[in-house]
Amino acid sequence: MNLMEKMISFLLPNANPSIVYRIKKEILHDISEEEENKLQELILSEKIIQLIVACQKENGWLGNGYHGSNKNAGRFENQETGVKYLAEKGVHGETNVLKKAMIAFKELPFSDPCYSRSAGETGDEFRYAANGHNLFRCACIARAGFEDFIDIFPQIKLSLESFKRVLEVDSILDVSRLITKKNERVFNEYEKWPCRYHLDILAHTNSWRSNDSSSMLAKSIEKMMCNDRPELFGLTASTWVGHILRTAGCFPSQGFNLVDEINGESRYNLEYLVWLAKCGIIPYSPKLQEIVQKIMEKVNGDGICEISVDNTFRNWGPYGGLQLEVDWKSKTRKNCDITFRVLQLFYYSGLMRL
Repeated sequence: MNLMEKMISFLLPNANPSIVYRIKKEILHDISEEEENKLQELILSEKIIQLIVACQKENGWLGNGYHGSNKNAGRFENQETGVKYLAEKGVHGETNVLKKAMIAFKELPFSDPCYSRSAGETGDEFRYAANGHNLFRCACIARAGFEDFIDIFPQIKLSLESFKRVLEVDSILDVSRLITKKNERVFNEYEKWPCRYHLDILAHTNSWRSNDSSSMLAKSIEKMMCNDRPELFGLTASTWVGHILRTAGCFPSQGFNLVDEINGESRYNLEYLVWLAKCGIIPYSPKLQEIVQKIMEKVNGDGICEISVDNTFRNWGPYGGLQLEVDWKSKTRKNCDITFRVLQLFYYSGLMRL
């Protein structure tokens, strides 16, 4: 029994229905119609899923928010987090709640009150690097697996070009300028630079994939992972819309970090690692392969991965969220959540086979 088989043997009898469903559907590709229907029924009966279903409006919109929560929209009762949570939980694309949410994305213009008041201000993701309310929308569509239902190819192309731009210039200094009064850098208009939403889109779509594109993406990530120029380490830029506006998780010119060392403990950003693996770039990146190899060493004889994860794992919202178990009150549930995401990492990395 190899490493992945041991992990699956631990997960299938112990994990949440969403994890069991995704292993059988996504990794083993072996699930009967009867079993799929049963698991979907269990997934849909969960408390948070029912909360999301209950908050859906007649036009398909989830709750009273768009880009995360607000005073009128709870943590999951908003369009972006609601869609991403449903997708990650393995809710089938033909299920009413998810399908209706996609119809809302397809039919409602940015002028609709469902979108935030500032949607028009940064709606142009081509004008504003690493930003744009439409980028949030396209990432949701990609995550839900609806790229064939709603045309997001321009944003997929933009995402690729944003990573490519890292290789075309010396650093982020070449695509941004300093606002002296604020002592802060902002991107030049119609420039490109990658952010978490670009990576999210690429990880969950297929039309862009080729050996050349994967190789380019790997080189871009590795360049941003460098730390040999202190003036570039952690350096990002903001958006200028007549005032400073924060970006949508802009990646730094250097110091793109996937592992934090805190008091001698390694804490992994499994969200980014899984996304990078899903992009198919780990075979092209020695730096990423080294990280995956270290994680492999942390899987014990029972198939449980014993690593620590960063705060994004449990922090469901626009900028994080991987937890599929209902809570971590038991060690087994925590182990299932982390081990499943590591299983995904191994599976998509291409470094091992079942």
